[in-house]
Amino acid sequence: MMTSSLDIRMKEICEQYQKRLFHVAYGITRDYYLAQDIVQETFIKAYQKLEMVEDEEKLGAWLSTIATRTAIDFIRKESRVNERLDNYIDIEKTNVKMSQNVELEVEMNFVQNEITNYINDLPSDQKRVYELKNDFGLKEREIADILMINQNTVKTRLYRIRKQLREMLLNKELA
Repeated sequence: MMTSSLDIRMKEICEQYQKRLFHVAYGITRDYYLAQDIVQETFIKAYQKLEMVEDEEKLGAWLSTIATRTAIDFIRKESRVNERLDNYIDIEKTNVKMSQNVELEVEMNFVQNEITNYINDLPSDQKRVYELKNDFGLKEREIADILMINQNTVKTRLYRIRKQLREMLLNKELA
């Protein structure tokens, strides 16, 4: 079996970026074995699209982005499975005890939908910071490392998002 120049190049890329991608994946998942799987998946995706890379200097950032998105996809997939299990358990509990305050639940669902819509309308850089903080519970330093931005930038974005959310909710309450 002959190895192509692409295979040789990919081997070099794997050796050069494996640790970096592992740290990115582990920072999101907090699971050693899952992070290893994500690194493997990242290299598979990169191999399939490697010829599209135009600027070799941006290869590390490109790979980190793939790893970040792959890790988030893995977490979402896992959370969906856990959510289904939780929903099943909740249904079982509901059969035992019905909720007494339907009006409050409806109002809370309405507020949650407004927050979700607000977050979905954020620019992608702000939305990503928010999701990594609130959905995955990462610290500002970890978010800064993953997104390769300054930690103070992460803090500023989170502050602004929270401030705007608070104002939006207060305006709804006063209306």
